[in-house]
Amino acid sequence: MDKLRIGDFEIAPGEQRKIDLPVAKLYTDASVSLPVHIIRAKKPGPTIFISAAVHGDELNGIEIIRRLINQKKFKITTGTVIAVPMVNVYGVVNQSRYMPDRRDLNRCFPGSAKGSLAGRVAHIFLNEIVKHCDYGIDLHTGAIHRSNLPQIRADMADEETKELAEVFGVPVILNSNLVDGSLRESAVKNETKILLYEAGEALRFDEFSIRAGMKGVLNVLQHLGMTRKATATKRKKNCSIYCQR
Repeated sequence: MDKLRIGDFEIAPGEQRKIDLPVAKLYTDASVSLPVHIIRAKKPGPTIFISAAVHGDELNGIEIIRRLINQKKFKITTGTVIAVPMVNVYGVVNQSRYMPDRRDLNRCFPGSAKGSLAGRVAHIFLNEIVKHCDYGIDLHTGAIHRSNLPQIRADMADEETKELAEVFGVPVILNSNLVDGSLRESAVKNETKILLYEAGEALRFDEFSIRAGMKGVLNVLQHLGMTRKATATKRKKNCSIYCQR
């Protein structure tokens, strides 16, 4: 298994590392970087990204990733996990859904190396993270003052994606069409199977949503053969509601 190169960093098989991936600079000339946690097993296997805070006010995903990477029993046996707890660092700092230029980052993919600030962030995330990955889980919440029941949104026409959506283990699964400019659209074009998890509301930590999301991520990792069965929470058979969206 070869070294994984992200930006100027190389991560060897069996290595666990946190890197700061440079993105751009603020108008104050202060640099801003994406925090990226890479966990690689010694044995080859799938590569999956887990991302949160593409919308900067959606906080549950940040806590899901924090708990996941700090869990003492968490260990992958094959493949690579790339966890990005804050894609829109600017929005998190300012408690805003948007980038400083008021663009929605999740409508700016695939972006451009010489485009707007949002476009550059999208370009870097897509080319340095997503393009390495076979699978992805993008963590979201509902909007301000609107709490969403834990749900998975995915392309149910793709059989493998449908299976992963069911494995995640939440009660609601939405068959969601791809939206122009979204991370999910660009990931699918990259042939990356991706799930979008939504639960809770913006600017709030919701314990139920966080626990459901963490269990879902672990269920998917176990299903992909990346963790031992003892690591993931035992999954009960769910009665999922399928909706067209």
